[in-house]
Amino acid sequence: MIEFGHLTHVGLRRDLNEDTYYGDSELGLWLIADGMGGHEYGEVASALARETIVREIRQGTALPQAIRIADEEIIRASRRRNDSLPMGTTVVAARVTGNRFEVAWVGDSRVYLWRDNKLAQLSQDHSYVQELIAQGAISIDQARSHPHRNVVTQALGVTDPQTLNVETLSGELSPGTQLLLCSDGLTEEVDDRAISRVLAHLECSAQECVDGLVAAALDGGGSDNVTVILIRRH
Repeated sequence: MIEFGHLTHVGLRRDLNEDTYYGDSELGLWLIADGMGGHEYGEVASALARETIVREIRQGTALPQAIRIADEEIIRASRRRNDSLPMGTTVVAARVTGNRFEVAWVGDSRVYLWRDNKLAQLSQDHSYVQELIAQGAISIDQARSHPHRNVVTQALGVTDPQTLNVETLSGELSPGTQLLLCSDGLTEEVDDRAISRVLAHLECSAQECVDGLVAAALDGGGSDNVTVILIRRH
């Protein structure tokens, strides 16, 4: 049995929530899209990503391909608007079929796996600071306060389809395992140790854990929109 909790919050410093999300245990699909762009374009891009991916998955399209189609649709929508401001969105998505999971992502929204009382980050941010970490130029701790930490190197609607890097991972979702999907509004304010402490409370429902994580992000400053989905297998 799959149980999941979900919540989005505008945060404490934004007027508009440009995050969007979707969760459906019958379809076995969960996703978060964190929109970016001037005016209300981020909101448009993230909603378009969600609608396209859900539609494609319902039609039997594979997850990475559904994300690629969303990239093309957002680029087309941008062109129709004929505006100089591009609109883009990150995406992180999970599919669960039987006891297997597949995750895919573009940008810096993340997916974590909780198994055997340990938290592991499955996704690798497509971001400027992640490239610096990979080069050994800065540490993970330095990345948390780097002035360019919010600069993504890949995003739907912004990255050319030829160079779009949809990364995927799959594995076993055994009983007691949890998948956490989140926008960077969570990880900006709450470190992995604090996330682990919340997920360790297995006596709490998935929704209570999600509520606790969003509350922690707001307590930390709530500098961005924050969206969290927790998928738990019983």
